[in-house]
Amino acid sequence: MSLEVKEKTQVRVVFLGAAGVGKTALIRRFLQDTFEPKHRRTVEELHSKEYDIGGVKVTVEILDTSGSYSFPAMRKLSIQNSDAFALVYAVNDPESLEAVKSLRDEILEIKEDKYTPIVVVGNKADREEERQVSADDVLATVEMDWNNSYLEASAKENSNVVEVFKELLQQGDFPEGHRLSATDEQNQQLHPVIMRRAEVLIHKETTWRKPN
Repeated sequence: MSLEVKEKTQVRVVFLGAAGVGKTALIRRFLQDTFEPKHRRTVEELHSKEYDIGGVKVTVEILDTSGSYSFPAMRKLSIQNSDAFALVYAVNDPESLEAVKSLRDEILEIKEDKYTPIVVVGNKADREEERQVSADDVLATVEMDWNNSYLEASAKENSNVVEVFKELLQQGDFPEGHRLSATDEQNQQLHPVIMRRAEVLIHKETTWRKPN
C-alpha cells in the first residue's frame, strides 16, 4: 500500500521502539537540529507542521511514542491512526532489535497490509566501539526477508537523520506527482522536513499524555 496524500494532503509517521533507543533524539534533531544526550522518558508527543510542496499544502504529523509496553491499547491506537512507521533500535542493544521485530509483526497484524510503509532505523551508529548488532545482518533481514527499508543513523552526529524522514515520505505519492527525490534541487538541503522552504507556514506542537 502506498502512502496517499492526494485527497487529505496529510500524512502521519510514528516512531516506535524500545525505551532509550533515541526516538525522541532523532525527531528533535530533525525538527530543531538539537541533541540532548540525557535520556528523558517520553509519554507521547504529536508534532504537526504544514509545508508547501509544489504549491500544495501538506500537513506532516510526527508521533513520538513511549518505549514502555504497559499501554498496549494506546500503542494499537497509534498504529491504527498512522500511515508510515519508523521502527528504531540501538546498534549497541540487541534486545531493542528484538522489540523491532515484535513491533513490525504487530503493525502488520493491525494494518492488515504487508505493504505498509516501514523503515527500520539502527540509531546510535556513532557508538561503533559498543556495537552489538551487525548492520549487514539487519540489512539482509529487513530488505530481503521483510521487504522494508533500512538505515543506520546517529542523532548525536546528525548522520542520516534527514534520510530517515525522506525514506518514510518517499514511500508515498504526493499531490500532483510532487514526489520526493534525492536529486531534486529543492530537496538537497531538506531540513527540517520534506523540501527546503523559505519559511514555516504553520508550526504547532501538541503533547498528549496518558491519564493518571
